[in-house]
Amino acid sequence: MFPGIGGKGVSPKKMKQMMKQMGINIEEIEGVEEVIIRTGDREIFFSDASVTVMDAQGNRSYQVVGTAQERPREVLIPDSDVELVVAQTGCRPEEARAALQESGGDLAEAIVKLGSG
Repeated sequence: MFPGIGGKGVSPKKMKQMMKQMGINIEEIEGVEEVIIRTGDREIFFSDASVTVMDAQGNRSYQVVGTAQERPREVLIPDSDVELVVAQTGCRPEEARAALQESGGDLAEAIVKLGSG
């Protein structure tokens, strides 16, 4: 399918031209400072990322190359949740926030934890 593959190879210029003929466009995003992938419990981040976008007939794919590092994802606790736990358990706001952090923001688990302690 690609002339030169298996033998001498294909020059990058020729490869880009062939890909363009097939409707595939590749470009690198310049000036990327950081890439973060967030899941429910952690973040995977690349501070030295190189990002390439491939557009193949309207479908865009992103390729991230770099050194991945992981960190746990911080749970943001709304003040309204802290107030609810305080109202239900009679504890101090600091204790309510700590229990919510430990439970990953789960109100019921934080209330049960403080109620049984």
